[in-house]
Amino acid sequence: MTTTVLVAGATGDLGHRIARELLQHDLRLRVLTRPGSTTATTLFGAEPRVEVVTADYSDHAALTTAAAGVDVVVSAVSGTRPVIVDAQRALLAATVAAGVARFVPSDYSADYRSIAPGSNRNFELRREFAADVDAAPVRATSILNGMFTDLLTGEAPMILFGRRRVLFWSSPDQVLDFTTKDDVARFTALAVLDPDTPRVLEVAGSRVCARDVARTMTELTGTPFRLQWAGTAGTLSAMSKVARSLSRDPDETFPAWQGMQYFASMFSGHAQLRHVDNDRYGPHAWTSVRDVLGDHVAGAAVQGS
Repeated sequence: MTTTVLVAGATGDLGHRIARELLQHDLRLRVLTRPGSTTATTLFGAEPRVEVVTADYSDHAALTTAAAGVDVVVSAVSGTRPVIVDAQRALLAATVAAGVARFVPSDYSADYRSIAPGSNRNFELRREFAADVDAAPVRATSILNGMFTDLLTGEAPMILFGRRRVLFWSSPDQVLDFTTKDDVARFTALAVLDPDTPRVLEVAGSRVCARDVARTMTELTGTPFRLQWAGTAGTLSAMSKVARSLSRDPDETFPAWQGMQYFASMFSGHAQLRHVDNDRYGPHAWTSVRDVLGDHVAGAAVQGS
Protein backbone atom coordinates (compact mmCIF):
# COMPACT_ATOMS: atom_id res chain seq x y z
CA MET A 1 0.00 0.00 0.00
CA THR A 2 1.43 3.39 -1.01
CA THR A 3 2.20 5.78 1.82
CA THR A 4 0.52 9.19 1.69
CA VAL A 5 2.26 12.15 3.33
CA LEU A 6 0.86 15.62 3.95
CA VAL A 7 3.44 18.42 4.17
CA ALA A 8 2.58 21.79 5.67
CA GLY A 9 5.02 24.55 4.76
CA ALA A 10 6.14 22.84 1.54
CA THR A 11 6.50 26.17 -0.26
CA GLY A 12 9.10 27.39 2.24
CA ASP A 13 12.84 26.83 1.96
CA LEU A 14 13.19 23.72 4.13
CA GLY A 15 9.68 22.44 3.41
CA HIS A 16 10.31 22.48 -0.33
CA ARG A 17 13.52 20.51 0.20
CA ILE A 18 11.66 17.95 2.36
CA ALA A 19 8.95 17.57 -0.27
CA ARG A 20 11.59 17.12 -2.97
CA GLU A 21 13.28 14.37 -0.94
CA LEU A 22 9.99 12.62 -0.23
CA LEU A 23 9.34 12.47 -3.96
CA GLN A 24 12.51 10.42 -4.35
CA HIS A 25 10.52 7.58 -2.77
CA ASP A 26 7.45 5.59 -3.80
CA LEU A 27 4.70 7.57 -2.08
CA ARG A 28 1.95 10.07 -2.68
CA LEU A 29 2.37 13.62 -1.47
CA ARG A 30 -0.19 16.17 -0.40
CA VAL A 31 0.88 19.77 -0.08
CA LEU A 32 -1.11 22.02 2.21
CA THR A 33 -1.55 25.60 1.10
CA ARG A 34 -3.58 28.56 2.29
CA PRO A 35 -6.60 29.79 0.30
CA GLY A 36 -5.63 32.24 -2.41
CA SER A 37 -2.00 31.11 -2.71
CA THR A 38 -0.80 29.75 -6.05
CA THR A 39 2.80 29.04 -5.01
CA ALA A 40 2.23 25.34 -4.30
CA THR A 41 0.58 24.80 -7.68
CA THR A 42 3.46 26.57 -9.39
CA LEU A 43 6.04 24.44 -7.57
CA PHE A 44 4.32 21.05 -7.67
CA GLY A 45 1.57 21.23 -10.28
CA ALA A 46 3.53 19.29 -12.88
CA GLU A 47 4.18 16.33 -10.54
CA PRO A 48 1.38 13.72 -10.90
CA ARG A 49 2.04 12.26 -7.43
CA VAL A 50 1.41 15.61 -5.71
CA GLU A 51 -2.04 16.78 -4.68
CA VAL A 52 -2.33 20.41 -3.60
CA VAL A 53 -4.97 20.81 -0.87
CA THR A 54 -6.25 24.13 0.43
CA ALA A 55 -7.18 24.98 4.03
CA ASP A 56 -6.86 27.88 6.38
CA TYR A 57 -5.37 27.04 9.76
CA SER A 58 -8.42 28.62 11.40
CA ASP A 59 -10.73 26.18 9.56
CA HIS A 60 -10.67 22.93 11.53
CA ALA A 61 -13.04 21.12 9.18
CA ALA A 62 -11.01 21.99 6.09
CA LEU A 63 -7.74 21.03 7.80
CA THR A 64 -9.22 17.71 8.89
CA THR A 65 -10.40 17.00 5.35
CA ALA A 66 -6.91 17.82 4.04
CA ALA A 67 -5.42 15.26 6.44
CA ALA A 68 -8.02 12.54 5.85
CA GLY A 69 -6.50 9.29 4.59
CA VAL A 70 -2.94 10.45 5.24
CA ASP A 71 -0.37 8.24 6.95
CA VAL A 72 2.02 10.97 8.17
CA VAL A 73 1.63 14.72 8.60
CA VAL A 74 4.91 16.64 8.30
CA SER A 75 5.10 20.23 9.47
CA ALA A 76 7.82 22.48 8.06
CA VAL A 77 6.17 25.81 8.84
CA SER A 78 8.36 28.67 10.00
CA GLY A 79 7.60 31.73 12.08
CA THR A 80 6.90 32.91 15.60
CA ARG A 81 4.02 32.15 18.02
CA PRO A 82 1.17 32.53 15.51
CA VAL A 83 2.81 29.81 13.40
CA ILE A 84 4.95 27.58 15.64
CA VAL A 85 2.33 27.36 18.39
CA ASP A 86 -1.07 28.48 17.09
CA ALA A 87 -1.00 27.16 13.51
CA GLN A 88 0.69 23.92 14.53
CA ARG A 89 -1.86 23.37 17.29
CA ALA A 90 -4.56 23.62 14.65
CA LEU A 91 -2.66 21.24 12.37
CA LEU A 92 -2.13 18.79 15.24
CA ALA A 93 -5.82 18.89 16.16
CA ALA A 94 -6.76 18.15 12.55
CA THR A 95 -4.19 15.34 12.43
CA VAL A 96 -5.81 13.70 15.45
CA ALA A 97 -9.36 14.31 14.20
CA ALA A 98 -8.49 12.69 10.85
CA GLY A 99 -7.04 9.63 12.58
CA VAL A 100 -3.54 10.13 11.17
CA ALA A 101 -1.06 7.82 12.89
CA ARG A 102 2.09 9.96 12.85
CA PHE A 103 3.10 13.62 13.11
CA VAL A 104 6.44 15.38 12.54
CA PRO A 105 6.49 18.85 14.15
CA SER A 106 8.52 21.74 12.77
CA ASP A 107 11.51 21.58 15.10
CA TYR A 108 14.64 21.18 12.92
CA SER A 109 16.85 22.93 15.46
CA ALA A 110 19.37 22.45 18.23
CA ASP A 111 18.16 20.73 21.39
CA TYR A 112 15.62 23.11 22.91
CA ARG A 113 14.64 20.80 25.76
CA SER A 114 17.25 21.93 28.33
CA ILE A 115 17.54 25.65 27.69
CA ALA A 116 16.85 28.11 30.51
CA PRO A 117 13.45 29.86 30.54
CA GLY A 118 13.64 33.28 28.90
CA SER A 119 16.89 32.55 27.07
CA ASN A 120 15.67 31.69 23.57
CA ARG A 121 12.29 32.67 22.14
CA ASN A 122 12.16 30.27 19.21
CA PHE A 123 13.35 27.32 21.28
CA GLU A 124 10.76 28.04 23.97
CA LEU A 125 7.98 28.16 21.39
CA ARG A 126 9.06 24.73 20.17
CA ARG A 127 9.19 23.41 23.72
CA GLU A 128 5.72 24.80 24.41
CA PHE A 129 4.27 23.11 21.35
CA ALA A 130 6.13 19.89 22.16
CA ALA A 131 4.04 19.62 25.33
CA ASP A 132 0.89 19.63 23.15
CA VAL A 133 2.38 17.00 20.87
CA ASP A 134 3.31 14.77 23.81
CA ALA A 135 -0.24 14.98 25.14
CA ALA A 136 -1.88 14.16 21.80
CA PRO A 137 -2.89 10.61 20.80
CA VAL A 138 -0.46 10.48 17.89
CA ARG A 139 3.04 9.09 17.35
CA ALA A 140 5.36 12.04 16.92
CA THR A 141 8.98 12.37 15.85
CA SER A 142 11.04 15.54 16.18
CA ILE A 143 14.18 16.05 14.12
CA LEU A 144 16.96 17.91 15.96
CA ASN A 145 19.95 18.93 13.84
CA GLY A 146 21.78 21.79 15.54
CA MET A 147 22.18 24.93 13.43
CA PHE A 148 21.79 24.90 9.65
CA THR A 149 25.34 24.89 8.28
CA ASP A 150 24.15 27.05 5.39
CA LEU A 151 23.79 30.01 7.79
CA LEU A 152 27.53 30.15 8.50
CA THR A 153 28.12 31.91 5.19
CA GLY A 154 25.24 34.33 5.56
CA GLU A 155 22.94 35.14 8.44
CA ALA A 156 25.03 33.71 11.30
CA PRO A 157 27.80 36.22 12.13
CA MET A 158 30.28 33.74 13.60
CA ILE A 159 32.84 34.02 10.81
CA LEU A 160 34.03 37.53 9.95
CA PHE A 161 35.33 36.76 6.47
CA GLY A 162 36.67 40.23 5.70
CA ARG A 163 38.45 40.58 9.04
CA ARG A 164 39.67 36.96 9.05
CA ARG A 165 38.27 36.28 12.48
CA VAL A 166 36.12 33.54 14.00
CA LEU A 167 34.06 34.67 16.97
CA PHE A 168 33.44 32.54 20.02
CA TRP A 169 31.74 32.99 23.36
CA SER A 170 32.98 31.45 26.61
CA SER A 171 35.09 28.65 25.10
CA PRO A 172 36.58 28.10 21.62
CA ASP A 173 36.38 24.36 22.32
CA GLN A 174 32.64 24.10 22.92
CA VAL A 175 31.19 21.49 20.56
CA LEU A 176 28.71 22.95 18.07
CA ASP A 177 26.32 20.92 15.92
CA PHE A 178 25.71 21.86 12.27
CA THR A 179 23.68 20.20 9.51
CA THR A 180 22.85 21.50 6.03
CA LYS A 181 19.22 22.01 5.03
CA ASP A 182 19.56 19.40 2.29
CA ASP A 183 20.84 16.79 4.73
CA VAL A 184 18.05 17.61 7.18
CA ALA A 185 15.50 17.22 4.39
CA ARG A 186 16.97 13.88 3.29
CA PHE A 187 16.97 12.50 6.83
CA THR A 188 13.47 13.79 7.52
CA ALA A 189 12.13 12.01 4.44
CA LEU A 190 13.73 8.75 5.58
CA ALA A 191 12.31 9.21 9.08
CA VAL A 192 8.85 9.80 7.62
CA LEU A 193 9.05 6.40 5.90
CA ASP A 194 10.30 4.68 9.07
CA PRO A 195 7.36 3.38 11.17
CA ASP A 196 9.58 2.75 14.21
CA THR A 197 11.02 6.20 14.89
CA PRO A 198 11.49 7.32 18.50
CA ARG A 199 10.07 10.60 19.83
CA VAL A 200 13.31 12.47 18.98
CA LEU A 201 15.96 11.85 16.34
CA GLU A 202 19.26 13.76 16.44
CA VAL A 203 21.63 14.28 13.51
CA ALA A 204 24.67 16.46 12.92
CA GLY A 205 26.47 16.79 9.62
CA SER A 206 29.43 18.25 11.52
CA ARG A 207 30.36 18.53 15.19
CA VAL A 208 33.02 21.21 15.42
CA CYS A 209 34.21 23.98 17.71
CA ALA A 210 35.21 27.55 16.90
CA ARG A 211 38.86 26.49 16.96
CA ASP A 212 38.12 23.92 14.25
CA VAL A 213 36.34 26.53 12.14
CA ALA A 214 39.29 28.95 12.39
CA ARG A 215 41.69 26.18 11.39
CA THR A 216 39.48 25.19 8.47
CA MET A 217 39.25 28.76 7.18
CA THR A 218 43.02 29.13 7.45
CA GLU A 219 43.55 25.95 5.42
CA LEU A 220 40.96 26.87 2.79
CA THR A 221 42.22 30.43 2.22
CA GLY A 222 45.92 30.09 2.98
CA THR A 223 45.51 33.14 5.24
CA PRO A 224 45.42 32.93 9.06
CA PHE A 225 41.95 33.20 10.56
CA ARG A 226 42.26 34.02 14.25
CA LEU A 227 39.92 33.27 17.10
CA GLN A 228 38.30 36.30 18.69
CA TRP A 229 36.71 36.10 22.12
CA ALA A 230 33.42 38.01 22.06
CA GLY A 231 32.44 37.55 25.70
CA THR A 232 30.68 34.79 27.59
CA ALA A 233 27.55 32.96 26.56
CA GLY A 234 25.86 34.58 29.55
CA THR A 235 26.89 38.04 28.38
CA LEU A 236 25.59 37.32 24.90
CA SER A 237 22.28 36.13 26.34
CA ALA A 238 21.98 39.34 28.37
CA MET A 239 22.79 41.43 25.31
CA SER A 240 20.09 39.64 23.32
CA LYS A 241 17.52 40.54 25.97
CA VAL A 242 18.50 44.20 25.76
CA ALA A 243 18.37 44.12 21.96
CA ARG A 244 14.97 42.46 22.08
CA SER A 245 13.60 45.09 24.45
CA LEU A 246 14.74 47.83 22.04
CA SER A 247 13.33 46.11 18.96
CA ARG A 248 10.58 47.95 17.13
CA ASP A 249 9.06 44.65 16.02
CA PRO A 250 9.27 42.04 18.82
CA ASP A 251 7.42 39.53 16.60
CA GLU A 252 9.98 39.66 13.77
CA THR A 253 10.82 36.11 12.69
CA PHE A 254 14.62 36.38 12.33
CA PRO A 255 15.82 39.51 14.16
CA ALA A 256 19.47 39.96 15.11
CA TRP A 257 18.69 39.32 18.77
CA GLN A 258 17.27 35.90 17.91
CA GLY A 259 20.57 34.97 16.29
CA MET A 260 22.32 36.12 19.47
CA GLN A 261 20.04 33.87 21.51
CA TYR A 262 20.80 30.91 19.24
CA PHE A 263 24.57 31.29 19.64
CA ALA A 264 24.20 31.82 23.39
CA SER A 265 22.29 28.53 23.63
CA MET A 266 24.90 26.72 21.54
CA PHE A 267 28.03 28.12 23.19
CA SER A 268 26.59 27.52 26.67
CA GLY A 269 26.36 23.83 25.79
CA HIS A 270 22.69 23.72 26.79
CA ALA A 271 21.51 23.11 23.20
CA GLN A 272 24.18 20.54 22.31
CA LEU A 273 22.94 17.26 20.85
CA ARG A 274 23.69 14.25 23.05
CA HIS A 275 22.42 11.25 21.08
CA VAL A 276 23.37 11.78 17.45
CA ASP A 277 22.25 8.91 15.22
CA ASN A 278 23.62 9.77 11.78
CA ASP A 279 23.83 6.14 10.66
CA ARG A 280 20.25 5.19 11.48
CA TYR A 281 19.47 4.81 7.77
CA GLY A 282 22.87 3.59 6.69
CA PRO A 283 26.13 5.32 5.77
CA HIS A 284 25.82 8.70 4.10
CA ALA A 285 28.31 11.35 2.98
CA TRP A 286 27.06 14.20 5.14
CA THR A 287 27.90 17.69 3.94
CA SER A 288 30.41 19.09 6.43
CA VAL A 289 31.16 22.58 7.65
CA ARG A 290 34.37 22.34 5.63
CA ASP A 291 32.38 21.49 2.48
CA VAL A 292 30.10 24.52 2.89
CA LEU A 293 32.92 26.91 3.72
CA GLY A 294 35.01 25.52 0.86
CA ASP A 295 32.21 26.23 -1.62
CA HIS A 296 31.84 29.72 -0.20
CA VAL A 297 35.57 30.48 -0.48
CA ALA A 298 35.68 29.11 -4.02
CA GLY A 299 32.65 31.18 -5.01
CA ALA A 300 34.16 34.34 -3.53
CA ALA A 301 37.37 33.70 -5.42
CA VAL A 302 35.48 33.40 -8.72
CA GLN A 303 33.58 36.63 -8.07
CA GLY A 304 36.81 38.43 -7.22
CA SER A 305 38.68 37.23 -10.30
